[in-house]
Amino acid sequence: MRRFENRSALITAAASGLGLGVAQRLAREGARVVIWDRDAALLADALKEAAAGGLDITGRALDMMDKRAIDQAVAEMIDSHGRIDILVNNIGGSLHVPFRFLEQSDDDWQKVMDVNVKTCVWATRAVIPYMQKAHYGRIINMGSKAGRFGSLFAGTPYVAAKGAMQAFTLQIAQEFGPDGITCNTVCPGAILTPRVERFLNERHSPEERARVLASIPVRRQGRVEDIAAAIAYLTSEEAGFVTGATLDVNGGQAMSI
Repeated sequence: MRRFENRSALITAAASGLGLGVAQRLAREGARVVIWDRDAALLADALKEAAAGGLDITGRALDMMDKRAIDQAVAEMIDSHGRIDILVNNIGGSLHVPFRFLEQSDDDWQKVMDVNVKTCVWATRAVIPYMQKAHYGRIINMGSKAGRFGSLFAGTPYVAAKGAMQAFTLQIAQEFGPDGITCNTVCPGAILTPRVERFLNERHSPEERARVLASIPVRRQGRVEDIAAAIAYLTSEEAGFVTGATLDVNGGQAMSI
């Protein structure tokens, strides 16, 4: 299936993990994909892997805390690809700030909100005018189960930031729906990327991890492919009547909360 033929996609923080998995899925279905990441070495590895697999994925090393760099990179993509049909705001993270609320500083809060919210606002603002011109766009904001139901290990700033992204999705969906632009949030559960694996090992004992697994109705933790499949649907033309939605991809774990 090549349902993204003649479509161009931009995916942030995509040199590894979920972002790279989504990039590869969309490229396999015909999209021309551009990925951004601040880690130039990881980015080079991702692009080498894509080239070996015959996937149309290019990339740019980019610090998304620099608004002007975002604006410039979007302009460069328009020059090279002519359009941006899909934006996946994958950038985010808890940044390993202290877990307990009373131990978190104002600086901890600012850093987490900046990387999870401000960067996505900047990227979305830069891309939408081009989507408006084409009267077509698909925007995905990466949420989290933590933003929906709280978290036992991610910390309050991350939970609040992901909750803010869900609210941001609703407003973008309402404001730009008449322009042919949809905006949805995908909220993963515990997806076993290498980074999440390290994070879980740091904060959970084997017994605690076993209890978490037992709380998931499908009795497994998520895979990158699970998220990539969900995003592939929401960014397709078939999903044109789906906007402002929050899609939980967590194996039913939320039902047991």
